[in-house]
Amino acid sequence: MLASIAFYVLAATAIVSAFAVISARNPVHSVLFLILTFFTSAGLFVLLGAEFLAMLLIVVYVGAVAVLFLFVVMMLDVDFAELKQGFLSYAPIGALVAAALLGELGLVASAAMSADGAPIALTPAAPGDVTNAEAIGQVLYTDYLLVFQLAGLVLFVAMIGAIVLTLRHRPGVKKQDIAAQVGRKRSEGVELKDIRPGQGIG
Repeated sequence: MLASIAFYVLAATAIVSAFAVISARNPVHSVLFLILTFFTSAGLFVLLGAEFLAMLLIVVYVGAVAVLFLFVVMMLDVDFAELKQGFLSYAPIGALVAAALLGELGLVASAAMSADGAPIALTPAAPGDVTNAEAIGQVLYTDYLLVFQLAGLVLFVAMIGAIVLTLRHRPGVKKQDIAAQVGRKRSEGVELKDIRPGQGIG
């Protein structure tokens, strides 16, 4: 009974906060609603017994991605009113993408039903089986090791591409010279002064 109440409360909160992410006028509020959505989704994972995925969602998405979004949105001086001027021109494309997503959800829902229309019962893992963290490790590092490594390589290339695309060489900008800092001698950085009593440094 308590699990059902917690599920409905978390699910309703996740749906409302996800809708608030795209409907909030302030981008900072959108990111905060996104963090709330991640937290409630992690709660749903805990109810399903996937505590490793819940922890992963909190640590990776809330602790890194969402906080990065929040800092970027707060630091950048972006005119969001100007960005939203051409919003209606992209409405047909958005409607097509939404229809495709709804179609995919319908296919998944139909595949989850048995021949007589009843939902397929999922058999939970027995207490003596491996934990979900061990099961994920077995799948990633035994069955799909090559795919997992290729995904990491793609993310690495994407990170380098983002750095290259955002790097701008501007004249007059001071840059750090590591070799000059490491090779600096004590005589170049320290100057001894013989100060007489009652007098300051001239």
